[in-house]
Parts: sequence; C-alpha cells; structure tokens
Amino acid sequence: MECVSSTEEKPRTGILNLDVLSCPICVEPFTIPIFQCNNGHLACSSCCPKLRNKCPSCALPTGQSRCRAMETVLESISIPCQNAGFGCTTKLIYGEESTHEKTCTFSPCSCPVKDCNYTGSCKDVYVHYKNLIHPNPQSTSQRYRVRCGKSFSVKMNISDNLVIGTLYEKRLLFTVQSFRKPYGLYVTVSCIAPSSPKAGKFSYCIFYTMDGHSITYKSPELKKIQRVSFHTPQENYMLIPNSSLHGESLEMRICIKKEKRDKTNDIKVRTKCCREGDGTIRRTAPSTPGLRKLSYRPSYSDDGQILI
Repeated sequence: MECVSSTEEKPRTGILNLDVLSCPICVEPFTIPIFQCNNGHLACSSCCPKLRNKCPSCALPTGQSRCRAMETVLESISIPCQNAGFGCTTKLIYGEESTHEKTCTFSPCSCPVKDCNYTGSCKDVYVHYKNLIHPNPQSTSQRYRVRCGKSFSVKMNISDNLVIGTLYEKRLLFTVQSFRKPYGLYVTVSCIAPSSPKAGKFSYCIFYTMDGHSITYKSPELKKIQRVSFHTPQENYMLIPNSSLHGESLEMRICIKKEKRDKTNDIKVRTKCCREGDGTIRRTAPSTPGLRKLSYRPSYSDDGQILI
C-alpha cells in the first residue's frame, strides 16, 4: 500500500507492507486496542484472552500494556471503501473496512433484466433500468411503477418467472418471481438493494383469488438482494397449490409498505430540578406518558455543598 506523508514543504510517499498491520497470532488486521508484552511482541485484543494473557513468543504477560505507537499508525491510515467506484466517499481506518462494507449503501447490485451485465449502486441500477431500453423486449414488456402502501395488480405468465417494477418514490427496483414445483407455485417479492439500514425496511402482502377462494400472504420483511436468484426460495414466499392455479396465467395484487421507524426509545426527556422545604430535590419531566417524578434526599459536605 502506498502511504503519503504530508509536510509543509512537499508531500512524501512510501510503500507500506500491510503484513505489519496484522496480528502475528491470528493474522487478522489489527484494530484498536493493540497490546504488547515487555519484549514488545504484539497481540490483538481478541487473541490476548485466548492465550490467557501469555505471550506465545516469550511467555511474558501480555494484554495489559497497550502499544500506543502502533495504534497511532493505524489511526493515521485512511483507506477508501471498496465501493468508492460506485459512489461511496467514506474513508475508513485500517481494520474497519469489513464492518463498514457489510452495510455500505453503495454495495454493487446487478440489473435484474436477463442477459444484462450492468452493475452499480442500487440507485444507479434504478436509473439504468428506468432510462435504458433493453434489447430483449420480453424482459421489459411489463413495467410496474408503484407507490409504497398502495396495492397494485400484477399479471404474469408463470413460465416468464420474473416481473420487474419500480418503487419510484424510493428510487428502488423490486422483483416478483414465481417458481413452479410439483406441489404448487412459489411466489416471492424482493428489493434490489444492499442490506444497509439506510436503504429502508419494507414489508409486503400478496393477495391471490381464484374461483372465489382467496389466499393472503403477509411477509414481515421485503428481502433485499443484490442479484436476482433463480433458486427456489426457502423463506418469505407464498405457496399457491396447483388446484388453485388456472393455466399459465397468474394474476394477483401486491402491496409493499415501508416500515416506520420505532421512535419509542428516541424520546429525549428534559428535567427540571426544584428544592422542597425539607431539602429534598425533586426532578420533574414534561407530561409524557409512562414517565414518573423522581426525587431523592441529597447528602451534604461539611461546607454545605450537595454531594451527588
């Protein structure tokens, strides 16, 4: 890895061997804190308890003294996210890449249209699909532009296996897939997006009616996928028995909802303090359901100061 040293006169560059930034015991990238024994042998915070705080190189105690110099080196190294090419501008401390990249909003997604090799962030894939006319007209013959919370009708041929739609207010793509098996038809709905909390959380319902018989499936979570899979789903699907199907045509209603954020734990309580005649300090809060008045009798020091 190339390193840059910034000085007032002229920046200097050098080459750093990344192996020196890895724990010599587990060979995983160092993260703060980093420990050392009295002989200077390094160990990460995960290895110390596994070794019972005994250095494997010299048998001296380890896990108590931190190596501040190596920690400073780690803090000074800034690494771009591997999704920088797709728009991520986050700079990461060495060793924290995997934590960020698991939930990075710019993790690459693939266009769900068959034989299309386009890859980009979920927002870029949305724009690509919306604006591009694909060479295979059958793949784009049915486009569904829907809003969250509004049910819509979907008509598809079971043999087509895939229908693509857009949640235009969220700038996301969703897919409806069907998988025919000897005992019935699997139907599932997915969203083209990485597993990032910033992409939002959605749920969906499927309503199917045939000859007066209705089947309803409610999924608590709309699965996020980065690439369309044509394997039979193992969860989050509706199973329509063969006896309820009529030929190769399938018509149903679907409703996709965005889950609201639970703000129960986000309430900020402003308290006021007042002193009663007997010296008791009472803390009161605004009239918020579920909150009670708290009071306590303080202790005083010899000079009359309240001891908290």
